[in-house]
Amino acid sequence: MLNSQNHFYAKGKYLFGFILVLFIAVTCAAFSMTGNEDFDFARREVLFRRIGHELLLQSGDSTSRVLPIKKVAENEYLIRFEKEFAFDPISLVNTTKRLLANDPLADDYVVKVLNFSDSSVAYAYAISKNKKDEIIACIGRKQPKARYMIDIKLKPTGINTSKNGYLLGSLPFLAFVGFIFFRSVKPRRALPSDDQHPDLIRLGSVLFDAKNRKLTINEKMIELTGTETRLLLIFARSPNELIERSRLQKEIWEDEGVIVGRSLDMFISKLRKKLEHDPAINIVVIRSKGYRLEINA
Repeated sequence: MLNSQNHFYAKGKYLFGFILVLFIAVTCAAFSMTGNEDFDFARREVLFRRIGHELLLQSGDSTSRVLPIKKVAENEYLIRFEKEFAFDPISLVNTTKRLLANDPLADDYVVKVLNFSDSSVAYAYAISKNKKDEIIACIGRKQPKARYMIDIKLKPTGINTSKNGYLLGSLPFLAFVGFIFFRSVKPRRALPSDDQHPDLIRLGSVLFDAKNRKLTINEKMIELTGTETRLLLIFARSPNELIERSRLQKEIWEDEGVIVGRSLDMFISKLRKKLEHDPAINIVVIRSKGYRLEINA
């Protein structure tokens, strides 16, 4: 049982280490993704400002400003202007298509020209990489001069390519780390003196082989009887603890249907003599109570 507990503890320790490494890797990936998202927004902001700039130039305005781009929702942006301007729908469509072709995530989007006063839609169209899904109307009707805002909403794409790259790229690394940690948990071959072996118990300098009924003391082999082996196994499982006489009688003899009186003292005496080769080990009699296997480290 002690061996299984130690193995479980070791496995838990390595599993915790693996989870910690996994957490660090995911955290790093998350920060990288956040950094990429910030970069994508900054790059997209430049494209949107370029759209606003060209619209003003097309209307004959080369001095008024394009106000800061506002992100109104996920994948939705608002281009605002300092002054009024007029625009030609076909020029607006061509300008957005040409400039947003530089954004890999802008395959499908909806553009709405909003009136600044009440956000009502003055003009709108939808662009798609599938030409059949495009919606463009009123191309030949030039819009009057007014205070406008341009709302551009990109179609959500779920996890983008860069995120997929980070996640997929991290899988081989995480698999390798998991292999290393779980391989480390693999039980190692036990040395003869290692108490990880269920049939080998170390008692001071004595190696007790319960399965083969043997003691090894200073490279000397000592044979044990079946009764001596059962007795010593009870003591070995509870070293330096009082073992009541009644318990020994029950577990050694009464469970087999034989009730004895002084036979226990005889077997204790024989076992004590076989252990006397190691002075650090002794079976002590506790008067009127039982016995205790004392091991002085």
